[in-house]
Amino acid sequence: MRPACDSAWDAYVHAHPAGTFFHLAAWRTVIEQAFKHRTYQLEVHRDGALAGVAPLVEVRSRLFGHALISNGFCVGGSPIASDADAQAQLLDQVERLGRELGVDYIELRDAPAAAPGWAAQDGIYATFDGPIATGMEENLKQIPKNQRAVVRKALARDLQVKIETSLEAFYPLFSRTMRDHGTPAMPRRLFEQMLKVFGDDCEILTVYEGSRPVASVFSYFYGDRVMPYWTGSHPDARALAANDLMCWSLMRRGVERGCTVFDFGRSKLGTGPYNLKRHWGFEPRPVTNQYRLIGIDALPNVNPTNPRYAAMIGLWQRLPLPVANVLSLLVSCNLG
Repeated sequence: MRPACDSAWDAYVHAHPAGTFFHLAAWRTVIEQAFKHRTYQLEVHRDGALAGVAPLVEVRSRLFGHALISNGFCVGGSPIASDADAQAQLLDQVERLGRELGVDYIELRDAPAAAPGWAAQDGIYATFDGPIATGMEENLKQIPKNQRAVVRKALARDLQVKIETSLEAFYPLFSRTMRDHGTPAMPRRLFEQMLKVFGDDCEILTVYEGSRPVASVFSYFYGDRVMPYWTGSHPDARALAANDLMCWSLMRRGVERGCTVFDFGRSKLGTGPYNLKRHWGFEPRPVTNQYRLIGIDALPNVNPTNPRYAAMIGLWQRLPLPVANVLSLLVSCNLG
């Protein structure tokens, strides 16, 4: 379980075909500083070189249980290895650690397969990605006709797009949107840590109407991918088509930075974001999470579609925004 230096770990991740932004070593620092959770970096070595890595976060919550997650506060980051033997060794390490910690369960995110004794959960999420054409007109033609018309109207409006590293415009829009969805907002310090630790691999794009920010997205850049990950918008954004301009502008920003893939990210099946991504011409890929149940007998269901949370979501949507933001500080660290 001895961690390699960050440079060796990240070199392995970048070279692995299944390596993602969520596998990078710096997540350890981000999570520890933002949430004070314990993190682990498990490895398999062969002939003195890395043959597998697994980033993990231990989350203890009175609300949602005690879990070991790969990778916590991310939508991916499950163990990757050079071959089946290394993968088996890595999963054995992960399970042994979970049992030593006495967790209720271990969760591997976006992991199509695991090992005997692990339980798959699918049919809840899908993820979307697709190529970005270099030329503007080619890129527009990749978008279905109806959505393309909306983008053209947005481009004709008197809206401005700015690339930022400050949270001043983004965070109020983000926290308001999360409140409106009935979901606790991740704390500002998480975004501060990501900007500090990941540097140019994180970026904020904001759409303004005059001096007023109306839509904003916090994105990750990894390899050939641009990933809009956290978004927020004013209620007026829909009438202004500001969210459409935001997505289009981020595609073009990705091209500027040498990206060839727009990774639209994960959404719950049948939800508004899921349908929106299909309207943009992206096809869903099912997401499977793997679980090893240790202290519980049934798969956890910690997501807003669980009827158990319906009353809580309704209450959260009615909270004054300052109150929701304060309570979010107490709750969001438990979400993993």
